[in-house]
Amino acid sequence: MTTSRAAPRKPAPRKTAPNKPGARKSAVPKGEIEAAATGEAGPTDIADPLLKTEAKKAIVWLGLAALIVFAVFSAQPLLVVFAGMVFAAIVDGGARLLGRAVPLPRGVRVTVVVLAGVAFLGWVLVYAGGQIAAEAALLQVTVKEQAIRVIGWLNQRGIEVDFGSVQALVTKGFGSVGQVMGAVGGIIGGLTTLFLIAVLGVYIAAEPRLYQRGIAWMMPAAQRDHFHETAALMGKALRMLMFGRILGMVIEGVATGLLLAIYGVPLAGLLGLLTGLLAFLPNIGAPISGALMVLVGFSGGTDMGLYCVAVYIGVQFLDSNVIIPLVAKKTVDLAPALVLAAQLVMGALFGILGLALADPLVAMIKIALERHADKQNALAG
Repeated sequence: MTTSRAAPRKPAPRKTAPNKPGARKSAVPKGEIEAAATGEAGPTDIADPLLKTEAKKAIVWLGLAALIVFAVFSAQPLLVVFAGMVFAAIVDGGARLLGRAVPLPRGVRVTVVVLAGVAFLGWVLVYAGGQIAAEAALLQVTVKEQAIRVIGWLNQRGIEVDFGSVQALVTKGFGSVGQVMGAVGGIIGGLTTLFLIAVLGVYIAAEPRLYQRGIAWMMPAAQRDHFHETAALMGKALRMLMFGRILGMVIEGVATGLLLAIYGVPLAGLLGLLTGLLAFLPNIGAPISGALMVLVGFSGGTDMGLYCVAVYIGVQFLDSNVIIPLVAKKTVDLAPALVLAAQLVMGALFGILGLALADPLVAMIKIALERHADKQNALAG
């Protein structure tokens, strides 16, 4: 019995759509598509694993070098941005402190803090500006006269001092101070920088989480939790550091002005204001304000000069043994030599702005390095 076997069915030919008149052809040639399909190596592919690893390292180092070059050429704008962050920490700290007393929305609290700062500056300029300007001119004359007396006293005891050099140095120093005060008060560039710092600070203080999430979004997902924790520690340390700095400025300025006014020391108000402002510069501001205070004090006699020395020592003792230890418990412990070295470098590179921001910048770098070290130790353990 024979069976008939069916012939195998041939596959139907694949139909292709005819090219329409307006159809767009592929921009990639057919030969390149076939070469890619076969898995052939391209001119940028590296087959050797060791060479591939070294190439990745080279790319990382080149990127780091490019980042350093960018930081060098953009150092001044980056410093202004960091100054805005410091100002934001001050405003944020004031808003948090106000929130403990009054249950208001965050935006309202930030607005109240900013308006209070503007009102204080307006009061200083309107009501005390004329008196401060007159006392500043008198201070320059008083310091010059006292410098001449000190030089004469040294020459009488066999210590030769060139009067012309010292007079030129004092004149140059007060000329520099006058330039700085002029920049703060009237030069467009200085006002623009201060305005940008204030605007950046207000924006950051109003919505700090927004900018923090934006930076974290650009990082790998595995690094975001570490970044949020580090940013929280940095923010708290910066707020406490600025709180201690402002508290020290207020106490030193008010105490110095009142104690000098009680004894009848001339220029007591200006000396108190300068002491408070210079207290923002650790390690440098206090000796400058103390020297001015002592020179003005001895212009009124030996007793007044010794009284000014006692006031300076007492105020600095209060700041060093009460205010700084109270705040240092909740912020970053920085070595004085490290801060002074950073101030010298930042002051030489960026002037008064770098000098004022050296301390908080060193504190933030230290926190970042400590957090990185903790993470590496956790991974190793």
